[in-house]
Amino acid sequence: MELLKHAARVASGLLALAALPAVAAESTDTAAIDADVAAVVEHAHLPGLAMAVVEQGRVVYQHAEGARGDGGRIDADTLFKIASNSKAMTAALLARLVEQGRLRWDDPVRKHLPGFTMHDPWVGEHMQVRDLLIHNSGLGLGAGDLMLWPEPNAYTRADIIAGLAHLKPVTSFRSGYAYDNLMYVVAGEVAGAAGGKPYDQLMREQVFAPLGMDRCQVGAWSVKHVGNVAQPHAWREGRNVVVNADGATSPDLTSMAAGGIRCSLRDMTRWMQVLLDPALVPGWLGSEQRRTLWTLHMPMPLGERQRRWDNAHFMGYGYGWRVSDMDGQWKVAHTGTLSGMYSSLALLPDRKVGVVMLMNGEGEDARTVLMQSALKRFTAVGAAPPAMEYLAELRADQAERAASGGGRPSTAGARPVARDALPQWQGRYRDPWLGPASLCPGKDGLRFSVDKSPKLQAQVMQLQGRWLLHWDTLEASAQAWLQADDGAPPTLQLRALDPDIDFSYDFQDLHFTRTGDCPGGQHPRR
Repeated sequence: MELLKHAARVASGLLALAALPAVAAESTDTAAIDADVAAVVEHAHLPGLAMAVVEQGRVVYQHAEGARGDGGRIDADTLFKIASNSKAMTAALLARLVEQGRLRWDDPVRKHLPGFTMHDPWVGEHMQVRDLLIHNSGLGLGAGDLMLWPEPNAYTRADIIAGLAHLKPVTSFRSGYAYDNLMYVVAGEVAGAAGGKPYDQLMREQVFAPLGMDRCQVGAWSVKHVGNVAQPHAWREGRNVVVNADGATSPDLTSMAAGGIRCSLRDMTRWMQVLLDPALVPGWLGSEQRRTLWTLHMPMPLGERQRRWDNAHFMGYGYGWRVSDMDGQWKVAHTGTLSGMYSSLALLPDRKVGVVMLMNGEGEDARTVLMQSALKRFTAVGAAPPAMEYLAELRADQAERAASGGGRPSTAGARPVARDALPQWQGRYRDPWLGPASLCPGKDGLRFSVDKSPKLQAQVMQLQGRWLLHWDTLEASAQAWLQADDGAPPTLQLRALDPDIDFSYDFQDLHFTRTGDCPGGQHPRR
């Protein structure tokens, strides 16, 4: 009987959602948003963009334009990688399981995953489910992300959990904030253990289906069958080109609980509507768990630009959300970043306002300024600067940084080294969490490669008396220094060339120890 009542409530909520008008412009200045979008898309060379604004439960702005990357055009049903906006959905799934009595936020992780441990065994024993969501593990920024990205790779969720025992903390447990992804992978496994089904099945049953997010995809799925999928792009030699294109099937990504979900603009708009108005799907998630998701559980540093642009006074992390203030109003938000894909979602819960945008190009600055200008139309009515003013300020800051010498050093003088270079260090190596690797001769000289990560394959170069790894397929900003120590046994370490490198390239956490000779009977150390 209770199941039938719940089904009736869900059906009622879905009917309410379906009854909402597609676009119902009221006080929102949609012409100004259109002007912002047009200017920023052109200036930032975005291949495609989908954006929506919700106010008081109604969609007051909706816009989709550009190329998917497969010959088709972007519309409201085009699927995008939402990247780390997946974290809020993972947190909502856990909240549903808490509400159903299948787990508690203060459960030890080991209650659900008995083999879980950390570098400090005490931390592994005392880490709770809630700790998985708030970036307080003591690990460094992005620690272990090289097991997740670049994709594709051969690391499993079991590898992630096993690798945590070898990642050394940089602070004490629960003492501070450092963004991580691995703990959300663990959180997805906790959900599966507590819910009795794989994470992707639970996400479809507990989140997507009840809310009517019909296009969202997680786990393995057929790209060919689902169709209308945006492909990531990079700006190369004056034009956008597709990078990391999908095959016929999207695999069951190890990273899915942290950043592997794909949704359309229509799905994400519905997600915002239900979060802002629980009455749309009665009984889906109670008020206590909703408050828990948006409670500030871990303080975060407040940047100078956020103080200046938002008039902000605090910032912190909830469960899958960043919580802050903006012009005296409560703001709940998150971003998502993958190579060639950017997303952003922000809510002003007291105003029942939400803004979401999805991009399939290199859109970090575009995402920042479009979201800022859109929200300002609700928090600073009549005084919201256009997006291009924010973009000009961003570019001025970047130019100042570059002029001060803070950018990436030039590699114009780098030259490939010969096959027989570094004979005392050639051989097979192993890192405790990333696994086996090689520093061995190849057809184009000396090469470095990681066994389980096909994109971590590099040509060894020499630059100003140092050794540089030039990755075959990664962007130039991901280049890394190779440092060797002629110990017993020899060791290798990597350091980022670019001080502003994406934190997921956590080269500093690697420590390779030599385990043997290169394959093929080569013995360079003799």
